Amino acid sequence: MPTYARTQRSLLAALIFSVPIMLSGVATSTDALAQPASSHIRPTQAGIAQPPLAAIRLTAGMHLITAEVASTPQAREKGLMFRKELAPNHGMLFVFQTPSNLCFWMMNTIVPLSIAFMRDDGTIVNIEDMQPMTVNSHCATESVRFALEMEQGWFAKRGITAGKQIAGLPR
Repeated sequence: MPTYARTQRSLLAALIFSVPIMLSGVATSTDALAQPASSHIRPTQAGIAQPPLAAIRLTAGMHLITAEVASTPQAREKGLMFRKELAPNHGMLFVFQTPSNLCFWMMNTIVPLSIAFMRDDGTIVNIEDMQPMTVNSHCATESVRFALEMEQGWFAKRGITAGKQIAGLPR
């Protein structure tokens, strides 16, 4: 093969392999403008809900809750993103190793949710309603280890407020 033809083929191959890389860089920089800097969403996660996680039974007074447990960084990062619905009395419990000032948002989350922030003993510190597909921060008013997301209004409809306890949390 003549040198000129090899050079053309090499340039074509370089172009073919570099365009997707350049485009992915453009998508990343565009995403960075649309998302807060604290976002850890990877392109491979886009549009795909995580499979249901192992669930536990919690109680809020006489109310039973089936809560999927998000206890790893990957599971907590994805949460309920891209889920289209929640079954009645189902939610997601976010478990952290140590208490901290937790904040959540609703990026890529379709279902409107309420979140209860809880101390180690299950006492609810505060409850926040969160609107779908937003990046507004919803934070605990003190350091907590647990956060429970339920369908929006679930806590209010049952008279569950700050100071009440959720039983059955993992230790």
